[in-house]
Amino acid sequence: MIAVLLPLGLWMTSLDYYDPWYKKAPDLHRATGVLVALVLLARMLWRFSNVQPRPLAHARWETTAARAAHLLLYLLPLLLVTSGYLISTADGRAVDVFGWFEIPATLQGVEGQEDVAGEIHFVLAMTLLGIIALHVLAALRHHFILKDRTLIRMLKPGNTSQQVKERQ
Repeated sequence: MIAVLLPLGLWMTSLDYYDPWYKKAPDLHRATGVLVALVLLARMLWRFSNVQPRPLAHARWETTAARAAHLLLYLLPLLLVTSGYLISTADGRAVDVFGWFEIPATLQGVEGQEDVAGEIHFVLAMTLLGIIALHVLAALRHHFILKDRTLIRMLKPGNTSQQVKERQ
């Protein structure tokens, strides 16, 4: 969903008032963002309530960088959802989620809220894009250059945390 939200967000900001997608694209972006928030919260609950496999033996800097990147892969989407919410509700309107339910506006009327939250939202999105790119490059480095099992462990279906732990 994030792979769709990033380009959609960039594209929709280029639309002019007369474009038929001028209203539809932001509505789609907001509703999908709420779904991302729900999936993210479920993923975080799962992540912190399950045993995680031990990392493979790597240099200390790699382990530290991996932990920081993983933390950012959780934190940045959470902050993006929050800043998106602040943009969307700055005028007091609720966020409609595909007509299924609405998220009410709780914080509004702050001077420049939409603009400030919009700038933050853009910086966070570009930062997330950079972290995703680094994560992909690191996984490919592990697979093709270091030739270790990092990428295989990430992608192999049926690799529960316990199974991975038992194999180590």
